[in-house]
Amino acid sequence: MTTDLMPNRFRPGEAELSPRDADLIARRDAVLGASYRLQYRNPVHFERAEGMWLYDPEGRAYLDFYNNVPSLGHCHPEVNAAMAAQAGRISGNTRYLEPGLVDYAERLVATFPAEMDRVVFTCTGSESNDLALRIARHVSGAQGVIVSSHAYHGTSAACAGVSPNLGAAVRLDPATRMVTLPGPAGIPDEGAARHFEDQVRAAIADLQRRGFGVAALLFDSIFSSDGVWLDPPGFIAGGAAAVRAAGGLVISDEVQPGFGRTGDHMWGFMRHGIVPDLATLGKPMGNGFPIGAVVGRADPMAGFGATARYSNTFAGNAVGIATADAVLRVLQRDDIPGNARAMGARLRAGLETLQGSHASLRAVRHAGLFFGIDIGRDDMPAPARRALALDLVNAMREDRVLISTTGANEDTLKVRPPLIVGPEHVDQFLHSLGRALALVEGRRT
Repeated sequence: MTTDLMPNRFRPGEAELSPRDADLIARRDAVLGASYRLQYRNPVHFERAEGMWLYDPEGRAYLDFYNNVPSLGHCHPEVNAAMAAQAGRISGNTRYLEPGLVDYAERLVATFPAEMDRVVFTCTGSESNDLALRIARHVSGAQGVIVSSHAYHGTSAACAGVSPNLGAAVRLDPATRMVTLPGPAGIPDEGAARHFEDQVRAAIADLQRRGFGVAALLFDSIFSSDGVWLDPPGFIAGGAAAVRAAGGLVISDEVQPGFGRTGDHMWGFMRHGIVPDLATLGKPMGNGFPIGAVVGRADPMAGFGATARYSNTFAGNAVGIATADAVLRVLQRDDIPGNARAMGARLRAGLETLQGSHASLRAVRHAGLFFGIDIGRDDMPAPARRALALDLVNAMREDRVLISTTGANEDTLKVRPPLIVGPEHVDQFLHSLGRALALVEGRRT
């Protein structure tokens, strides 16, 4: 979920707008579809970006601790140079022989377990999940998909049908079943694996009883939209095994946790000690250029490809491949996952220090540089915790530090900075959060 998403129309009295921004909002209202939203009570307006920073028209710098798409930072010069150089040559598609496509495919699958040795390219994470669902349903001959209770997997019709995060107005596919996670259900770590497996087995039984069968378990390996419930490592393994025994595929949605964000591993599913049948990639793969992929085992890929077609003109185009190749090269050469691990530990230590003086910091969960920070005391009603979290995010926005919220109640801060973050950026974030906590807690005393 995102923070205080506003309808196009600005709500009067919430913040002062410059005449320029007020006019721009009015023009948006007059031309954009009603589904568009603005973020933050006082919307942000940026003209350029570099590294960890976004700059408004007045040249003021905002520290980005929210955008995971530019995983190597905004406008990375090496990535941009590779993109521009290829755009100046040719941008062919996958039906033509292109050495760069094969070179990158080989390098990408080499970062996965040996069993996952095939890749199909897409343009976005949504397309990746859509294709993975097609493959799973084709090779299993079933329709049922099991997801977590607040999952988000994309914007296509198929992905929306397995994304309860989108809300009650978006109907789930009749063959979708939701499972609750151990943490939100109040299950301690020692019972987490059993709880998850029991939930999955119950979903399998219901799908089979109703004639849908089981096509897939689809999960974001750090369950980011559920509130970043990612521990204990390995708790999903029993549920994954149950789905395979029922004839379904295991699909790991790596759009958010992938490409080293978890610090210890290149891919989030590796924390759980499993090898999925398919993994879906997107967002950070091109550091902002739209490119995604499905990486998986040869058998389901072959079963799908033998009788079904997947033709996507733009997917795997030469410019996207050159951009993604530069991203992967920098990630590996500069040990970006190692930086995620080190800076994640620094951020965790700072948050634990803040917890000592701020009761509003209820719990901290993270893997590398993806944090979920629960806000509000246990004795506060859910609406009050949500309001406090949103107040914190908007106070930090006024302090020119950007984060968001997540979770079923939106009372969890979502913190996922670009992976190039340094100690000085972590310290600035912690100082800003401390100031915001003092401000919003003071208002409530």
